[in-house]
Amino acid sequence: MLVLGAGLLVRFAHWVGARRRRWIDTQIRHQIESGIVASEALKRSRAISEAVEWSAVALTYFIVGILAFDQLGIPLTTLVAPATVIGIGLGFGAQQMVGDLLAGFFLFAEHQFAFGDVIRLSTPGQTTGITGTVEELTLRVTKLRTQQGELVVVPNSALRQVTNLSKDWSRAVIDIPVSVTEDLLEVTRLLKEVVADMADDPGWCDLLLGDPVVAGVETIDVGYVQLRLIARTLPGRQFEVAREIRLRASTALRSFGIASPGVGDTATGHTP
Repeated sequence: MLVLGAGLLVRFAHWVGARRRRWIDTQIRHQIESGIVASEALKRSRAISEAVEWSAVALTYFIVGILAFDQLGIPLTTLVAPATVIGIGLGFGAQQMVGDLLAGFFLFAEHQFAFGDVIRLSTPGQTTGITGTVEELTLRVTKLRTQQGELVVVPNSALRQVTNLSKDWSRAVIDIPVSVTEDLLEVTRLLKEVVADMADDPGWCDLLLGDPVVAGVETIDVGYVQLRLIARTLPGRQFEVAREIRLRASTALRSFGIASPGVGDTATGHTP
């Protein structure tokens, strides 16, 4: 009866957890379809629901195991010595799993990232790595979906440097190379008109936190200079904003016959 009851409790916990996650996923999907960034509370609730479900299942099995030994008439004191030996053995053999669980606990406690966040995983000191959207976050592993559709599963203890690209606000930085033979003042005026038009566009103004700015000449290279545009955006929307600015800038430069070797950009996420 204890084992049967434990099985029913575990199935009930999984059922409640699944319903909760489906409801949260629906709310997040509706917010995204409405052009609204998914709230941090919903993303955190999604991650916490999985952790609570896992903890409830583990606690149920643990308590039922103790009660089952008691019903069978096996004194728990006789299990202390074998349990100590087994615990030491598991402690050495399961160090990686313990490290994963501890790292996962601090991920939740410190609000480093949550379900739906865009993050980049890399080695300390590097700015390149694996970038994707968090699809699942548990106490043991983090699952990312890359832009190519690949699902990357990383143990939490293996997370060395995590860059959150969608925390609170983001920023799109676009560097536009322009030939040194062009009138830089005229090019700057044209780019200011481009970003001003985009800020007034109803389809894009809701994604911008303030008007994009033309910062001016960023670098001087052989044959061309780099003009930098900066736009502050909603969390996780910096990539599409950067693509749109790049398209508008390229089209405007070409229509005015301004030579441009190419257009590059970087998009980053920042926490104020």
